[in-house]
Amino acid sequence: MALDRIFSGLNISASGMSLQRTRMNAIAQNIANAETTRTEQGGPYRRKFIVAAEADPVVFPKYVKNEIRLEQTSAEHFKDKPTGGKVPVPSGTELVEIAEDQMPPRLVYDPSHPDANEQGYVAKPNINTVTEMVDMISAARAYEANLTALNAAKDMNRKALEI
Repeated sequence: MALDRIFSGLNISASGMSLQRTRMNAIAQNIANAETTRTEQGGPYRRKFIVAAEADPVVFPKYVKNEIRLEQTSAEHFKDKPTGGKVPVPSGTELVEIAEDQMPPRLVYDPSHPDANEQGYVAKPNINTVTEMVDMISAARAYEANLTALNAAKDMNRKALEI
């Protein structure tokens, strides 16, 4: 058994946890800047979100040994004969980018605000705090799920070493 296959479950969970942590940071920035009307780039704060993708699978040589032949069997039992081919092993997720939402800002009538335009409207970030909190809960649950999977993989590896 390839050593990398033993740790693939740990690597997948770790990449998922890292991605969810980055997602929670972006959501926290959105909530913290929900009322920011002026940024260094000019204009109101723009909501940030992450773009993730499946990481390229790690490819290992295929090692399948069919040394034991049965007297009565079907050809279906031996589909995976040693071919010398390659088998992809999943390797988790990866962060592609932290993107900015291109939705137009909310216009709020407040003529006394220093950033108000000629008509008295202030451009505020198009951030819905309720939506951000739902996304935060979702990210936290995904992080917990990855942590549970990591602990399960760790326990299975520990038990395998005890054999």
